[in-house]
Amino acid sequence: MKVIVVGPRGKMGKLITQIASERDDMELVAGVAPAGRDYIGQDLGQAAMVGRMLGVSVVDDLESVIDDCDVIIDFSTKEMGMKVLELAVAHEKALVCGTTGFSAEEMQRFKDAAQKIPMLYAANTSKLVNVMNRLLEMVASTLKDEIDIEILEMHDQWKKDAPSGTSKEMGEIMAHAMGKELSEVAVYGREGVSPREPGTIGYHSLRAGNIPSSHTVFFGGMGERLEITHHSYNWECFARGACDCAVYLADQEPGFYTIQDVLHLE
Repeated sequence: MKVIVVGPRGKMGKLITQIASERDDMELVAGVAPAGRDYIGQDLGQAAMVGRMLGVSVVDDLESVIDDCDVIIDFSTKEMGMKVLELAVAHEKALVCGTTGFSAEEMQRFKDAAQKIPMLYAANTSKLVNVMNRLLEMVASTLKDEIDIEILEMHDQWKKDAPSGTSKEMGEIMAHAMGKELSEVAVYGREGVSPREPGTIGYHSLRAGNIPSSHTVFFGGMGERLEITHHSYNWECFARGACDCAVYLADQEPGFYTIQDVLHLE
């Protein structure tokens, strides 16, 4: 399976490049970087700091190499992500996107693209996070309005969007399990006189240092509390999951897929 990695110098792009280069079922055919980057034209292995040459180049024009691939993996920026999506549809190439921060209208474009290409969007490609999501769904559907739900998420100082895409997905899963929409029940932070409203889901975002990713969901009852937490020590778990998603997607018909499909969690 032939793969293009978008954003090979990013924290996820570097790891995806390294892991893909080590897999027998994946062949890297190019890296794609934003125009003006000083590593354009370099060998992909050099640009992604893999430690060895990979024999393919980093380019700034996806369209010039897109026909050489089966699947595109994109963990770049929301601005670049929309351009990648447009080209993937035009050239009918499968796309795995893990970039976060898209608006509802932009997310609809990904869903619309699934009519023409195999499209997999995942805010979080960690296997354990997605197992955690199933646990959250079970607790929320069982207890519903008997408990208070609060989400605490932590990331590095460079993360642009808040709350994280992963925590939004967690909130949506729990809200739907209770027969609600997240947009109707989410509360983002508190200040001053701000008593908790029953049935809401509270969000709290921390950004500090190089914390890779941490999500804790608190279920507060009277006289007891349940916490479900996922900590990543680095981004390797997400990169491995992204590669698994690409391999899965290569054999699929056009449609909108999730990592739950990859892990057979449905």
